[in-house]
Amino acid sequence: MTQKKSFKLPKFKAPNTNKKSAKNSPASIRKIFRGPLFWIIAALVAVSIFGQISATGEEYKKVETSAILNEISLNNVKSALVIDRDQKVQVILKDGEFVDGSAKIEASYVAGQEALIVELLTSNPPSAGWDIKVPKQSLFVSLLFSILPILLIIFLLLLFMGGGQGGRVLSFGRSRAKLQNKEMPTNTFIDVAGSDEAVAELREIKDFLASPDKYKAIGAKIPKGVLLYGPPGTGKTLLARAVAGEAKVPFYSISGSEFVEMFVGVGASRVRDLFAQAKQNAPAIVFVDEIDAVGRQRGAGLGGGNDEREQTLNQLLVEMDGFEANGQVILIAATNRPDVLDPALLRPGRFDRQISVDRPDLKGRAAILTVHSKNKPVAKDVDLESYAKRTPGFTGADLANVLNEAALLAARQERKVIKNTDIDEAIDRVMAGPQKVSRLMTEEERRITAYHEGGHALVAHALPHTDPVHKVTIMPRGRALGYTMVLPDEDRYAVTRNQMLDQLAYTMGGRAAEELIFHDPTTGASNDIEKATNLARAMVTQYGMTQRLGAIKLGISDSQPFLGRDYGHQRDYSESIAAVVDSEIRELIENAHQEAFDILVANQEILDQLVEELLEHETLNKEEIAKVFKRVKKVKPRAAWTGSQNRTPSSKPPVALKPAKVKVSTEEKPVKKSVVKKVDKEASQDVNE
Repeated sequence: MTQKKSFKLPKFKAPNTNKKSAKNSPASIRKIFRGPLFWIIAALVAVSIFGQISATGEEYKKVETSAILNEISLNNVKSALVIDRDQKVQVILKDGEFVDGSAKIEASYVAGQEALIVELLTSNPPSAGWDIKVPKQSLFVSLLFSILPILLIIFLLLLFMGGGQGGRVLSFGRSRAKLQNKEMPTNTFIDVAGSDEAVAELREIKDFLASPDKYKAIGAKIPKGVLLYGPPGTGKTLLARAVAGEAKVPFYSISGSEFVEMFVGVGASRVRDLFAQAKQNAPAIVFVDEIDAVGRQRGAGLGGGNDEREQTLNQLLVEMDGFEANGQVILIAATNRPDVLDPALLRPGRFDRQISVDRPDLKGRAAILTVHSKNKPVAKDVDLESYAKRTPGFTGADLANVLNEAALLAARQERKVIKNTDIDEAIDRVMAGPQKVSRLMTEEERRITAYHEGGHALVAHALPHTDPVHKVTIMPRGRALGYTMVLPDEDRYAVTRNQMLDQLAYTMGGRAAEELIFHDPTTGASNDIEKATNLARAMVTQYGMTQRLGAIKLGISDSQPFLGRDYGHQRDYSESIAAVVDSEIRELIENAHQEAFDILVANQEILDQLVEELLEHETLNKEEIAKVFKRVKKVKPRAAWTGSQNRTPSSKPPVALKPAKVKVSTEEKPVKKSVVKKVDKEASQDVNE
């Protein structure tokens, strides 16, 4: 009596996609083939082959087709079977008749011979009859061939789930977040410069997780979310990495684009899995970079992909609201486009804190240059603060690129120290592109370019409200044949009307110089005209700096998340107002153009001297330009402007500015003194941590 053994399918677990599985080796595959599942499938395959062989029935002698047709025509056939599917005919000869020593013969026929065979069998019917049919397989064999592909698919799926990269087949819904561990390189707040306010806010987030009891004691709730927003390259991701290095808690990082995939429901599933992991390891921090990829405003309804993104956003909103009070899980997100985020995502209770990470000021740029120069050999005479003054508007990424380019230039010349010339060239490369040494310009083109750039520089120097001219060059860089660098000495956060008018005038200075000297302008002023038109349009439609239209805002910018920027602007004024807008823009540019032309006419000799210096040296710095411009006739300031004749400006001067002084009060009570000292001591300890 045989004993039946019951086989159980092995259990396979999907691997953790956050770690490299050890099942990628061939040993894991050999282990699967040694299991009972392999032998079950092998036995089924053997049975199917045996059943196919056994289903063939009795053996027939293969002969030529003409031999069988001859026996049928001679009426020597006892029975016949025409197998139409296989294009084969089998016959059993009458007793005593043999072909090649066999009474059972078969032959194949080609398409088109069926009619001939049927006609012969009909005219010479076999004594036992004949038939045309397709032989049927046994029920067992039919079931086996039906089930075998399904079993093979199940085996392959189990094989994929068992190890290797195939484990990802059924793990689309798992989070792709990366867990920051101790072995991974990290940054700290020491590596962050130029964003003191953001660092202070994030230090408090770190303190929330490290010492939550002191906040709970006075009824304060830990912020559920922190949104870092600002222009590209200002250090938002660097701040998040610094939090990961300082927090000493589990830190999960993921990009907003990693949530939505080609399969429906994957994004929402990954959001659930991400926050489930974070809650299990609380206190924890979740960082989502470029959250605008998944957090854009809902309601556009353009396509199924948008619906899937909305489902992911809905799940994210639910998870952020589903935190328990003081749950010790904080979401930090970064974006360059806070204007396109959904309002439900930005409300208090989800992103309680929204921290702006702006471009650094003068002090911040100097600190950033100091941080990035730590691991670079810089010459002793290099003054980083002076370069910070020369780079207004640069982000942290731009400044890092400047020093990296300077290091590459020094290495290219096989020097071991970065000099001032390297940093100067690096700034020019970042601002205007690499120098086009191979671009050969004719002497006539060099002279035209010198007058063009000289016109910019001279007009800028002559006007009373422009920034200093730092450099003029006729060396081609990027797409420009030359350029004039006009930079402020300090950071500026507001611009006056006179400053804008002066900027319009020196922008048109290059075109005016070409008209004055050569009487034939070139295409080199195309970018100048574009900049002047944009600035004039902004003065008319956004800043209200014209008398005819006044201080009104013209045009609506919706910033639709799924439309191009050009399509996001709507006109909310009539055709007559549009004509006035065009007229005002033209008037501003024409007046600036004429003002630049008049300045060049009054200082043509100085312009010629500047051109001679440029043709000889190609590049002039701030000091060399100042020597040439000693005799430039300055333009008188414009008359006061209020926007209306009915508003007369005051003749009384503004309040005089006083230098800010830090005073230390010594008249406070002893109790208050001790409190202040105690708070200062605690603050200093927090910073030292």
